[in-house]
Formats: sequence, C-alpha cells, structure tokens
Amino acid sequence: MSEAPDKALIRRQLRAKLEAMSEAERAAKSLAACTLIAASPEFAAARVVMLYLSMPHEVDTAPLALRSWQSGKTVVVPKVSWNQRRMLPVEITSLQTGITTSTPGVREPISGQPIPVNLIDLVIVPGLGFTPDGHRIGRGMGFYDRFLAQPDFIGLSCGLAFEEQIIPELPVLDHDVALSMLCTDREIRRLATNCITPQP
Repeated sequence: MSEAPDKALIRRQLRAKLEAMSEAERAAKSLAACTLIAASPEFAAARVVMLYLSMPHEVDTAPLALRSWQSGKTVVVPKVSWNQRRMLPVEITSLQTGITTSTPGVREPISGQPIPVNLIDLVIVPGLGFTPDGHRIGRGMGFYDRFLAQPDFIGLSCGLAFEEQIIPELPVLDHDVALSMLCTDREIRRLATNCITPQP
C-alpha cells in the first residue's frame, strides 16, 4: 500500500465530491441507503443499534433512527470525550431535543444513559471514503478505529456511505479496523463471516 495516495489528498478529494452533491440528491440517496440497511437481516436481528448524528455532507441517519424506534430497538449515539479521545455510547430517544453541536461541528447528546459496549449489536459507521473490502478513511481523529477495536465490542460494524464515496484503495495502517459490512445507496456489501447472507 506504499504507493497509495496521501491521506490528506484523499480527504480533500472526497470532501470536494461530497460538497458537489445537491441537497436533494443527498436526501434521496440517504433514504435509499437507510432503507437498504433497515431491510437487512442484520438490522432485524439487532436490539441495540449505534448510529452517528449526521454532519451536513454525510449520509443522513435520521430515517434509520426512526425505523429503529418503530421496531422497538434501543438507539445509541456517540458522546465524545475530546480529552480522552474516546466515544461513549449514550441512548437517545429523540433527534430534536437534548442534542448539541461541539466545536468541530460534531452533533452529540448533551446527556443520556450510557450503554455498555458489549450490548451493541450493530454500529453504523461514518467516513469520508471506503474501499470495497471494508476499509475506511475518516476525519483523522481515530475515534471509530479505537471504538471498534475494543475487546468488549462483539457486534457488527456497517459503513454507511454514498456510492460516490467508494474508492479502489486506501493506505491501511496496523490499527485500522476493517468493517463487517458496507452499505451505500445502491447495495450492501457483506465482508465478515458472521454477517447474515440472505437466502436466494
């Protein structure tokens, strides 16, 4: 992977691609991606789902949060400890109340009930870009890599992206954690042996 382009350049290219999408296109593709996940057997089997609170150019997870609550699932989102550089999974029951935006533009709950990592069945993971084999490039802070690498986390991880964010390769480091699944507005790619393969 030594010949792969520099991560800073890749981030700039991906940000430009995301910023070029219209609001209508982003909304339609977000709904398509969330609908695919919501119809998956992995989502059906999950009792506790961890989502991210979307930033302006990311796939909007609001449809998936609503579907989770309608299905009786517990929804948790990250509350970030910037000093400790870690994420605490906190339960939320609304997307409108009790949410704040921190300095880097990250939306997170003001407070909430912490949920043990080992109870989380499915984590929906954001990113700037993803490879078809489940590697991702985020914003460079490593929060999700550290979270998914915890021994207590025994669930599935699913990258959520627009198909435009899929790129052929990325520089992969030892601490980078590959995802179990990758879902875009076009398809679900199942990458881990413990994912459920739908019967034909």
